[in-house]
Parts: sequence; C-alpha cells; structure tokens
Amino acid sequence: MDDFATYPSGLRLADRRVVVVGGGHVAQRRLPALIAAGADVYVVSPEVTPAIEGLVGAGEVTWHERGFAASDLDDTWYCIAATADREVNEAVSAAAEERRVFCVRSDDGTRATAWTPATGRHDGVTVAVLCNREPQRSARIRDEIVEELREGAIATRQQRSHAAGVVLVGGGPGDPELISIAGRKALMDADVVVADRLAPRELLGDLPSDVELFDVAKLPRGRSAQQEEINRIIVERALAGKRVVRFKGGDSFVFGRGYEEIIACREAGVPVTVIPGLSSPVAVPAVAGIPVTHRGVTHEFTVISGHLPPGDPESLVNWGAVAGLTGTVVLMMAVQNAPAIAAALVTGGRAEATPVAVVADGTMPGERTVLATLGTLASVLEAEQVRPPAIIVVGEVVRVAHPEAFA
Repeated sequence: MDDFATYPSGLRLADRRVVVVGGGHVAQRRLPALIAAGADVYVVSPEVTPAIEGLVGAGEVTWHERGFAASDLDDTWYCIAATADREVNEAVSAAAEERRVFCVRSDDGTRATAWTPATGRHDGVTVAVLCNREPQRSARIRDEIVEELREGAIATRQQRSHAAGVVLVGGGPGDPELISIAGRKALMDADVVVADRLAPRELLGDLPSDVELFDVAKLPRGRSAQQEEINRIIVERALAGKRVVRFKGGDSFVFGRGYEEIIACREAGVPVTVIPGLSSPVAVPAVAGIPVTHRGVTHEFTVISGHLPPGDPESLVNWGAVAGLTGTVVLMMAVQNAPAIAAALVTGGRAEATPVAVVADGTMPGERTVLATLGTLASVLEAEQVRPPAIIVVGEVVRVAHPEAFA
C-alpha cells in the first residue's frame, strides 16, 4: 500500500480557526483561499510580507507578531506550517498531532498529515488535484480539467443522455486502478448499481449521491435465492427506465454467473451489454510476479473453480484428467477445499513436490504470497491462516517466479 495514500475531502472552514505559522511568500499564497472559504485565519510569525500586512490591515486575518507556541493550536481546526525553519515546522507538526489537528507542511510533505491540492473552479464545480507530492503536475492536470469544463468537453451527469438497460461491468481483481476506462465510465453514468462483495469497493465511494446502490452481500442468503433477487432487481430497474450497472469483481463471465443475468435480461426484453474486467486467475498471479505460462515450461493453463471438493456429486471437474496435465492449474474459490484438491492431484499422478503459490488478497493492500508444494499445502494453509479471497497457482511456473524457494 502507498505510504502516502490520501483520503480526499472538502473542508468547510467558515468561522473556524485556522492557523498559518510563517509570514513569507508561501504563507502569502495560502491565505487567499482560506479567506475565501470564510476561515477565521491567524498568522503567527515575527515578520510578514507587505501583502500579508495588507490583509491584516483590512481585518481579513489576525497577526500574532511573535514566534510559534504550541498553545496557538488550541481550538484550531486546521493549520499550515510555512516557515523556513525546519525545527519550527516540526514543532508545529508535533503540537498539531497532539491536538488532532490536520497540518500541512510547506517544507516536507512526508511529515504532514494533510496536503494542499491544486484547485480550480468553474460554474459551481471545484476541481482539486493531488499527484502524490508533485505540485507542478497537479497544477497542470488541474488546468487541463478546468479548461475542459469551460469548453464543455466534460459534461455533468444531468447533461448526459443514456438509454435504459443493463451493463455488466467487470471490476477487475480488487485494486480500483485496475478497472477499465469503459468500466469506470459506465459506473459513473449509472442510475442504479448492484455490486458484489469483491467489486472494487473504493469506487463505490465515488458514485454520485443520487445513485441507487444495492449491496449483493445484504440480499437473501443462498446462491439460488440471491441470484434470483439480483435478476429481479436489474430487470425491474431497467424496465423502469434506469441505466443499471451490475458491478462484479474480476470478470463477469469467469465464475461470475454473469450469463445468467444476460439470459434474465433477454427474456424480459431488457437491452444488456458487457464490459469485460481483468480476470483474477490471470491478473492476480501477474501482479504477484507469477506467470501462468512460460516458454519452455508450460504450453497451457487451466482455470478451475474449487468451491466443491473432489468427489462431491455436484462437481463437474474431472480431477483425474486435471492431474494428468503438465501445465499450470489455477484454482479460484478453493481455499477451503485446497487440501482435498491437492490430495486428488497427487493421487492422479502429480508429484508431491509440485510448487504451489497462494496469493491472498491479490492487488489489495493486504496482498501476500504463501509458497508450498502439493504435499505441504494443507499444513501451510493452516499455519499461515490463509483466508479467502485467494488465487492458488499449481505448477512449475511457481518455481520460475521463486527459484530460491524450490531449489
């Protein structure tokens, strides 16, 4: 996970105390926006620029003509450390941390608890851009977005016209950055979103406030009952004139029951389209540095759902045939049944020493890779307390990626 990940938020500072420590040109640039926001601004500095002195004379800010004291941040909502003295800025940071006040640092953004975005406004829209401590890049992108707003290249939600119907969107393996451009656009254009538990959850926070959101995890329990309810919701809302996005993790057609929803829409006369997503059995190993194929090692890979164990009367997998393959086997939804699957593969002829990689929480902040062999997989899963979701990769490609572990 990025050590400097941020949570964007618009601060409402009207009539709230904001302290700017420093009276130089950096502070001078920060003050107009704070004043425009209606903040009760206090400047703490032995000296200030003529421009700041003019703001003081106009009654727009209050100036404490002295050095910083920790008590300056009492009853403060937000502060900016903008001096040329690192020790003073550190003191401001420490006092802010003690009082739980968000603090911007002009000298070292890595020591700050808040960053100032590059902002622009047009026609009631505020644009704020943060490019991970790259202020010049932030400003360029801000300017481009504002210019497109002025030219009408970016339409508001109300200005867009879209037909009623259903769009199946594959969200990819979990990282919100890995959804396709088309998928994200469809999501933001939706009137109704029906989301799976494994769909990239951060993207749901970006939805406009008027979007109707259904969390599949809260629908009736039981695979059949739940799927029937999903079908009913997407068809009902589409027939009511809404644009519905069925939002799934991975890809809709790889163990996602997406085609059942296609059938339900077609039977009801509802237009339906598909936007594919990065499929987890290929994408997750790739992000973890494991190829599912490699020249001279394997000419095939097989993706199997492991939600049923070998021998289950409802299983459609010929595990004996799978064991006879020499290529890569990728298992989804298989953590619980992995020991039984490993045993079946060994019984069918795969060597116990066959390398195995288990990638848990792939592409997410908690991602980790656990290595084992078919012979040790059961004990390793228990010892490492692996929990779903996870992708299990079986085959010599794991040795290619981790030669030191299987020397």
